[in-house]
Amino acid sequence: MNRSAIALVLATLASVAAQGAFAQGLRPAGTSPAKGAGLSRPATVPSITLPAAGAVSTAPRSADFIVAVVNSEPVTNFEVRSRLARAEAQLAKQGGAMPPRDLIAREVLERVILEKVQLQQARESGIKVDDYAVSQAEQNVARQNDMEVEGLYKRLAQDGMSKERFREELRNQLLLQRLREREVESRVKVSDLDVDQYLREEQKGTDIASMEINLGHVLVLVPENATPTQVAERKARAQQAADKVRAGEDFAAVAREFSDAPEGTRAGGLLGLRPADRYPELFVNSTLGQPVGAIVGPVRSPAGFHVLKVVERVNAGVPTTVVQSHARHILLRTGPQLSESAAAARLAEYRRRVQAGQADFAALAREHSQDGSSKEGGDLGWANPGRYVPEFEQALDTLKPGDISEPVVSRFGVHLIQLLERREAKLTQREQRDMARSVVREKKLDEAYANWAKELRGRAYVEYREPPQ
Repeated sequence: MNRSAIALVLATLASVAAQGAFAQGLRPAGTSPAKGAGLSRPATVPSITLPAAGAVSTAPRSADFIVAVVNSEPVTNFEVRSRLARAEAQLAKQGGAMPPRDLIAREVLERVILEKVQLQQARESGIKVDDYAVSQAEQNVARQNDMEVEGLYKRLAQDGMSKERFREELRNQLLLQRLREREVESRVKVSDLDVDQYLREEQKGTDIASMEINLGHVLVLVPENATPTQVAERKARAQQAADKVRAGEDFAAVAREFSDAPEGTRAGGLLGLRPADRYPELFVNSTLGQPVGAIVGPVRSPAGFHVLKVVERVNAGVPTTVVQSHARHILLRTGPQLSESAAAARLAEYRRRVQAGQADFAALAREHSQDGSSKEGGDLGWANPGRYVPEFEQALDTLKPGDISEPVVSRFGVHLIQLLERREAKLTQREQRDMARSVVREKKLDEAYANWAKELRGRAYVEYREPPQ
């Protein structure tokens, strides 16, 4: 089978794995919290798509048999067949030629084996998931699919998946997430050199659809029906302008002296930051791949000769403006003395009291919150998108100013979150570097996770039995 077919199968399996997952994200990233637990950039939160109708096999378990053994734990044909049905439905939805069924089945089996190995590691490490966390994940899946939890289970029942089985899948995905957080994140370090390299690559980016650029422009007009002598004269004038700015003269001054374009005198030749598709194709193609500060030209168009300077380039990877959130929270840390369910019940009572006007949120945070922000009444200050771990961030995104969330489980414990206000803000250069650092960290986490999973799989004992059918 060719590589493209295998790649298609693997991509589809990743999507199918997300269908049985939840809305939390897998591997939050970022530096250590500056103020308050819950801080760090999340991985991209996957959108949960429910299986297509009929995608889940409803064949009885009586015909089941073992296809593999993983460290003494069996993998059954039913497990593989259920995943296989979902994978095939997803591939069919994508269109194109369907890879051979035995290829898909082998890849599905390997995915199930890898998941078994990781779940065994999580349980041996003492990682547990409380029922409250499963219910929170359940609500997130329903919300992502624009339905209530009751409607979610009606839909799943039509596809042959029981509530108990779906909640067990959610619990397993939560176990995997917590294991990866613990085992993988400590492996990743991002240096200033890594950030510098990423920013250089962004400046030379070639993705026009996600690019904004600001160009300096000098236009030397060529009259219609110009003679060759006139064209040569106009080209020489444009070359003189290009030579001056390449020699270090101020671009705005050169534009005012040489440019026949209106912005030459009005804006020092600057055309302004705008999406690349709003520039003439000639300008975009001439400057594509050039670093910020580069001088291009003269280049010819029907209007005349152009000298261009790449003043600024912004790619989607590092935004210049964002919507910031100002929130506060109460954190209860969980452990042997306080379960997630008990912490959630306590925070739900705090929420009721605040909404009834019987208590003040800040006063409760100062008295009860087990977080560094408690002295400030739980105030976390203004935060850019991606500052918080996925569970926290997702809950915050659903709130309107003044709203208080239901209790939210994260790796730090259980939170009660209040959104105070939002605003649009321009990122400083340092903040842009911080966001770039988070993007680089995400990329490194993907690689670190792949290496870790490979190591874990290599240590496992796997015995293959009958091929899945």
